[in-house]
Amino acid sequence: MKARYQYRFYPTDTQKQSLAQLFGCVRVVWNDALAICKDSEKLPKNGDLQKVVITEAKKTDERLWLADVSNIPLQQSVADLGTAYQNFFNSRNGKRKGSKMGLPRFKKKQGRQSARFRIGGFSIKGTHVYIAKIGNVDPIWSRELPSEPSSVTVIKDAANRYFLSFVVEIVPIVHPALNPSIGIDLGIKVFAALSSGEKVLSPNYSNVDRRVRKAQRKLARQVKGSKRRERTRLKIAKLHNQIADTRKDFLHKLSTRMVRENQSIILEDLNVSGMVKNRKLSRVISLQGWREFRVLVEAKSEKFSRTFTVISRWEPTSQICSDCGFKWGKLDLKVRTVTCVSCGSIHDRDINASRNIDKVGTGHCHDSKRTQRDSKTGSPASFVEASRITAPLGR
Repeated sequence: MKARYQYRFYPTDTQKQSLAQLFGCVRVVWNDALAICKDSEKLPKNGDLQKVVITEAKKTDERLWLADVSNIPLQQSVADLGTAYQNFFNSRNGKRKGSKMGLPRFKKKQGRQSARFRIGGFSIKGTHVYIAKIGNVDPIWSRELPSEPSSVTVIKDAANRYFLSFVVEIVPIVHPALNPSIGIDLGIKVFAALSSGEKVLSPNYSNVDRRVRKAQRKLARQVKGSKRRERTRLKIAKLHNQIADTRKDFLHKLSTRMVRENQSIILEDLNVSGMVKNRKLSRVISLQGWREFRVLVEAKSEKFSRTFTVISRWEPTSQICSDCGFKWGKLDLKVRTVTCVSCGSIHDRDINASRNIDKVGTGHCHDSKRTQRDSKTGSPASFVEASRITAPLGR
């Protein structure tokens, strides 16, 4: 299986200029090829597009500067456009999993820039990485590459940071698991409630997010194209990167621990796109990174030879007692602790949901229909019913 290893590097001033020219050429080739595809009745082949937007374009005065950079990332840009169109068609035909993808869009000068080199456009010499027509760069080798990379992507993010992203082939790791399975219920303040009874708190993004909102209001009042607006934009990009780096570090560490310790990891399929429509919770939900956590757990489960399961979002995991299977109905979000009227067990709302997720994922859930026949289910519980709820707390 393939994996990405990313390292930061600090180019010289001359290399920054060369990289800026490279990113601009890659962006122009992509936009020219995309414009041709949009105007054509039938999608052209990649080889025909490369002849028009690269080979023939270099002979014109308008695109003469394309010859100043390596030809490999330019060809790769056209190939990536073809892959983007193929993913779009597969998504519409049902051959690609996930949500429906849109058509490729034109690239902008601002924001994240990238250029991909395949074998022949780069080489690793000791601690140096040679990039065609850029020179040697010295990345910060935080860990060794497990194998020879097949390609490298040079990335410049919105905060003017530079990275090298290598694609390498890795072998699945055989590591004995401590637990057979675990159910994970995702939340906001408590990011993950585990079926083992543990609660993992979410990092506090509120302070940095408050600074982001303040800077965004300032940006909206500044004149477009001014130097002060550019400084404010860069400040906002750095604050966003600070939040993203904190979240990424937290999610990587948590997902690695979950996959290492458990043979089977079970999550609930959340309707995040519908949940963010709640204007009171949309911002904090977007900061959590639930989807990113699911992607990391799924990828690392394949790496460690684990079983990854996602149960249906319609499973009433928070409405059923994890001990006896009695269904008490829907609960208000303020309700954090519930006493089952059937067996008398006291449950934490999130821990109870995670245990039900674990049971449904492993196929050992309670028969809720039989439970409803044996004991009548009452009306949905509310936080004022002391016989059911013992500790109503805010989320």
